[in-house]
Order: sequence, then structure tokens, then C-alpha cells
Amino acid sequence: MTTAILTLNAGSSSLKFALYPLVGDEPLAFGIADKIGDNGSIKVHRGDGRAMPAAEKPDVSSHVAALQSVLRTLAQGFGQLDVDAVGHRIVHGGPDHAAPLILDEEKLAELERFNPFAPLHQPHNLAGVRAAMTAFPSARQVACFDTAFHRSHDFVNDVFALPRRYYEAGVRRYGFHGLSYEYVAGELRRVAPALAEGRVIVAHLGNGASLCAIQNGSSVASTMGFSPLDGLPMGTRCGQLDPGVVLFLMDQERMSAADIADLLYRQSGLLGLSSVSNDMRTLEASSAPEAGQAIDYFISRIQREIGAMAAALGGIDALVFCGGIGENSVMIRRRVCERMAWIGVEVDPARNTAGDVVVSSDRSRVQVMVVRTNEEAVIVRSVRALALQNAQGTA
Repeated sequence: MTTAILTLNAGSSSLKFALYPLVGDEPLAFGIADKIGDNGSIKVHRGDGRAMPAAEKPDVSSHVAALQSVLRTLAQGFGQLDVDAVGHRIVHGGPDHAAPLILDEEKLAELERFNPFAPLHQPHNLAGVRAAMTAFPSARQVACFDTAFHRSHDFVNDVFALPRRYYEAGVRRYGFHGLSYEYVAGELRRVAPALAEGRVIVAHLGNGASLCAIQNGSSVASTMGFSPLDGLPMGTRCGQLDPGVVLFLMDQERMSAADIADLLYRQSGLLGLSSVSNDMRTLEASSAPEAGQAIDYFISRIQREIGAMAAALGGIDALVFCGGIGENSVMIRRRVCERMAWIGVEVDPARNTAGDVVVSSDRSRVQVMVVRTNEEAVIVRSVRALALQNAQGTA
């Protein structure tokens, strides 16, 4: 029997997972169930990257069915599983949750109140929790919130200039990608402790994209606000948008709230601008002028927001790239940094091409780094920390 901790990251049509031992940061296995409900598939890999064959034809008709198929494949490779706890990435924790939380039905009902705040994420995150409760009724279910890292914001970085009653009702700047930023902040403390105490801007660039201003390991400001729509343009999300555009769509285009949500979440961003793809790799390879324009806009917005984050920090000591685009696109890193010399950024072309941890030149006043983020590691550490606290509390 293998005793382990399972991490789950449930999306609208996917379920990312990793299986960890009770001690250690290296996973035993990881993978994804993709296209849930629509002729999907499951990919499972051992910790060393070797593919694990499926135990049978997978059932991905629902999150519960997909999880059961994943578990059967894992059991084929590791024997009977004794899952001690399941750690979940939950996008929205609301204004009060600044730390991981052990879930029960009462807590789930509380988190469901935030479904309208993140309608394309929160319901599916909670569906993953319920699937895990069905599969492991005696295991602890632990919520790790993407918003928690940003609860240290000052009032001015937490509020919109609306009547105060809306702030009290929860309409505020929450920030997201917090698990990624927490991991990067921890890695900086490990590899560059002096730098970690300074003013750091982290660029989490992927299909979802945002920037975070961090000082001495704490979030000061983020480009994402009330929802994961704000800030940078993303794969299919619009990023920063004049609210008047939404009023125009409602009044002149007679679009419903559902239609507008579909437009802003699924049809905009890199996909909408390019009419080619939401995938940066496809756009970089494309000769279509619209693809180039979409990349230009993406880079321009990152540069503008770096300036805003530097202002929030009162300067900058390091710029860190992470996420699928930030970690892998040599071109995006180079072009983002080309116009940032005014704040002391200079990239070394050879280091950047090689994907070194430090890609800035020796002359650069700002250290530019690439850190491969690991949200699952943050989740499993949080699960272990809660277990330790509980053990100490009952001792």
C-alpha cells in the first residue's frame, strides 16, 4: 500500500493532479485529465517523466469519473493507495481567507458564495473537491487559495473608487496566481535571500497572465483585480478594459451578461486579437500580421504594467519570469526587457537563449531571472503544515 498526498487543480474541462509521498518535494506521479465531458483523455507520468499506461479506457464524462479513472491508473503503478489528504487549488478565497483551510460541507457552502466572483473557475474547483470527497471520504480536503497571497495589500491597492458599501460587500482587488507567486518568493529566499528581501516584480506569463509586486516576500500589488480578467491580455481573456466597453456592449449590442462573459473570458486576448490562436508558440511561428500585432500588444501591456508595479514598490531590484510563456519564450523575455533599460534592466542574449536562472547581463542594475514555478509544491507543503499544526494542537 502506498500512503500519499494527492493535489488537484480542477478547471472547467480539465483536472491536473500530482501524487506526492508524505515527505519530500518530488512527486511520485503527475498528469492531467483533459476535455472532461467531451471525448477527453488522461495522461499520467511517473515522477521521472516516464509515461504510465492507462489501466483501461478512461471515463472522463465528469470530474468524479475522471478522478476515478486517474486513481485506477495510479493504483496499477503503485498498488493500493492510502490517500492521507487531498490539497486543492481554489481560485477564490474571498476577503478573509489568507491561509489554507481544511474543508467540510459548511466551508464548501461558504466558498460557493464566491462563484459569481470567479464563475469560470470557482465552481469547477469545488467540483474537484466534491469528487475527492467521494473518492476519499476519510481524507482531509485542504483548500489552497490563489487569492490568499495578496491579502497583505494596503487599502489603496485593494479598493476600487466605488461607493464604500461595495468594498464592504466584497467588490475589491483580490489578485490571483497566488500559489505561483508564493512558490517564486520561496525560491528567491532559498537561492537569493538578499534579493528576496528587496523589491521584486514577478511576471507569471502563460495562458493566464499577471504581474505581482513583492517586497520582502509579501505581495504589495497585482495586475489582476476583482476577477482573473483584469490586467494583462491573456490567451483568451481581455485583460485591462474600460468599463464603458461593457456598458456599450449591453446598450448597443444588446448582449446579455452570459454573452459578455463568453466574449471577455473565451473569445478575447491573444486569440481575439490574432484570430489565429491563444497559444504563444503558434503565434510566434505564424506569419500572419495579426499574430505579430497580438504579440506586440501583449508585450506592450507587460512593459506598461512593469512600470506600474515598480511605482507601487518605489523601485525594482529584480524581475522574475515564470509560467509557460515566461519560462520558455526566449523572444518574449527579450522583447519585454528591450524597453526597460530606463529602470536598469539589461538582458544577456546568450544567457536568455540558454534559459539560465539569471538572464540579465553583468551590467544590469536589475537582476532578471527565470524561475520554474510549481504550484503543486506549495499545495503539498500547505497540507503538511496543516497536519503538523493539528498534531501539535492535539498533543
